[in-house]
Amino acid sequence: MRRLTAVGAALALAVLLGGCSQQYYDERGKADAPVAGRKGDDAPAEVFNFPDGFGNLATKCVGPGKRGYATTRDVHVEDDGGDSEVVIIPAHAVVVDDPGCKAP
Repeated sequence: MRRLTAVGAALALAVLLGGCSQQYYDERGKADAPVAGRKGDDAPAEVFNFPDGFGNLATKCVGPGKRGYATTRDVHVEDDGGDSEVVIIPAHAVVVDDPGCKAP
């Protein structure tokens, strides 16, 4: 019985960790886009959480004198009483001038 419990726990752990793999995110389009030569700024963005039903906002300096803003995308199902339709609202990105963003 003890061996069966250990096997069950190991199987459950494998399933849970498998859902967090890089392949899981790549297949669903949720992973980061590739960066040429693996060069880039990996500094964290400042994130503003909005209430449920609204996209969150992230911002950071993306170059000397430039600030980027990005929202999360939203996927929801609209049901009009018979037919259901999946609606994807894309993420938006904007880059604006910001003199506070200095060269690294």
